[in-house]
Amino acid sequence: MGLLLLSSALWDPSHICVSPSLEFIWPHLSASKSYSLGLKFNCQQFCKGRSTLPGVLVCASRRPKGTIWRRKTLQQNEDLPPILPKNKKKPYPIPFKEIKQAGREDRKLAHMGIEKPLEPPKNGLLVPDLIPVAYEVFGAWKLLIKGLAQLLHVIPVHGCSECTEVHVAQTGHHIRDCSGTNGRQRRSSHAWVKGSVNDILVPIESYHLFDPFGRRIKHDTRFEYDRIPAVVELCVQAGVDIPEYPSRRRTNPIRILGRRVIDRGGNLEEPKPWRFADPSSLNDFDTYRASERFPLPSLSDLPKIAQETMSAYETVKKGVKKLMRKYTVKACGYCTEVHVGPWGHNAKLCGAFKHQWRDGKHGWQDATVDEVFPPNYVWHVRDPRGPPLASALRRYYGKAPAVVEVCMQAGAQIPEDYKPMMRLDIIIPDTEEARMIA
Repeated sequence: MGLLLLSSALWDPSHICVSPSLEFIWPHLSASKSYSLGLKFNCQQFCKGRSTLPGVLVCASRRPKGTIWRRKTLQQNEDLPPILPKNKKKPYPIPFKEIKQAGREDRKLAHMGIEKPLEPPKNGLLVPDLIPVAYEVFGAWKLLIKGLAQLLHVIPVHGCSECTEVHVAQTGHHIRDCSGTNGRQRRSSHAWVKGSVNDILVPIESYHLFDPFGRRIKHDTRFEYDRIPAVVELCVQAGVDIPEYPSRRRTNPIRILGRRVIDRGGNLEEPKPWRFADPSSLNDFDTYRASERFPLPSLSDLPKIAQETMSAYETVKKGVKKLMRKYTVKACGYCTEVHVGPWGHNAKLCGAFKHQWRDGKHGWQDATVDEVFPPNYVWHVRDPRGPPLASALRRYYGKAPAVVEVCMQAGAQIPEDYKPMMRLDIIIPDTEEARMIA
């Protein structure tokens, strides 16, 4: 096979003929740039009716300064989010400069006597496109509780009685990282007890409000309001109708001048029909004693239940993220308190860092998805019936959300998003081999 060489100065695109068995990539050429020659095989014929040497292709291309095609590198192992210190306030999800800039614009409009322009749901009206999302999240939340209650009859879960550590295996692990009381006497070893659904799904509750834009909850009136899961309260305010927990549906938007609400559309008396309702109807979306309400499933149905529970968990997580893009949820910057609404309540219940300086009031800021629906990471166990995890090998172990770990051990497929943090590609050495590793 011969090879034809052409100079860059004598380059003429009209003289190019391509063999049927070759591949040609047309370059972007410039007479002021230098070019290099290259060969590509197995492609279509670009020039017809011109003679050329058989099996020969001459193509000119400019050497790129950088990479033209970039492949998205999949991270092999991913570290968990860092644990925030308890003696500091949580970082703002929105940069503080943007918060101050928005406040200055609101004050400027209020000084000129111009009402703040609001869109649903900031003006009290529902977002029609998010009503089906709210019902989907609410249904998936009930299915998630039911599936976990059934799986925990078969999959053993252990919780530490002194701290918040949870472990999914036949026995508790031997990793000494207990931060509870009397930890020094136990040498940071965990005191394992039988776990429940509340150990898998962290119970984050919020006050239910008939009118989120009404009067704030005061410290003396906090017992007049019921507390329900924050996910359920978010769905109620997004359009889900629960007879036991009614919510006001406005037809006229509210009007705000600066920080002051000048028109709420009138004050309505809050109905309270749940006092006469059957308490068993409220247990479908509550995790309290959920394992007692659902019987032991058959072993043949266990993988199907695990896969449905995994799908429900992903639906709730994605749905809550989509709802929180529109509906306001506040979280305390010091503790785990969450409030669904345009502004937080005034109950003085915060006992976190320097609560004396704040008289027990919460430091409200915009909440994140992990604060409303916590993932609750646990150690990933490759062999639940094998030896317990050792403290000397903790850097070789991965972690996963507790719901994912329970469903995986019951036979569900692991989603791709959680595989990097579970470190499935790392070979766990023996204790003596780990000592030899630098």
